[in-house]
Amino acid sequence: MLTGVKLQILAGLAGLAVAGFVPMAQAQTANPGTQGGIGIHYGAGNRYSRFGLQYETASLWTHSFGGSLGRVDLTPEFGVAYWQAHGGQQPSSAWQLSAIPMFRWWLGTSQRFYIEAGVGPTVFNHVSFAGKYYSTAFQFGDHIGMGYLLDKHSRIGVRFSHFSNADIKTPNPGMELIQATYTYQF
Repeated sequence: MLTGVKLQILAGLAGLAVAGFVPMAQAQTANPGTQGGIGIHYGAGNRYSRFGLQYETASLWTHSFGGSLGRVDLTPEFGVAYWQAHGGQQPSSAWQLSAIPMFRWWLGTSQRFYIEAGVGPTVFNHVSFAGKYYSTAFQFGDHIGMGYLLDKHSRIGVRFSHFSNADIKTPNPGMELIQATYTYQF
């Protein structure tokens, strides 16, 4: 059941998503991969899988290194994900909201290949999942990955993700998974 604090966190994340969506959805940019989009993420861990939907704003910040060093973008991702436990682990499912600032370094002169990293807040609807007790619904999501821009509207990638509460409270077993990503860019 959601407590007052959890509802405040969820409302705050929803407010950030709406605030970022409205002005950024219309932003235009000359750099490929920075215009924002909608993404699908699917990943698997040791005893669970995760299916996520992400909204990505247009890039908030860009730094061009010039030449083959490419550029770095800061692009916020707002998401919702459904987790499913395997092997009879209880609770067998969980929902998650997230707000992750992602840095993407677009390499080379064509700037089609990228590496990415980001850390940000996430909130789960349970403190127990897949047979483990996590002690807090609030977790941090740490991500590192790489991908490729197929064309101006399609981007694919792979991402390693770790979720834990950074020892705010114990126990803190954390969750890790590898995800395949697809983003449709506006």
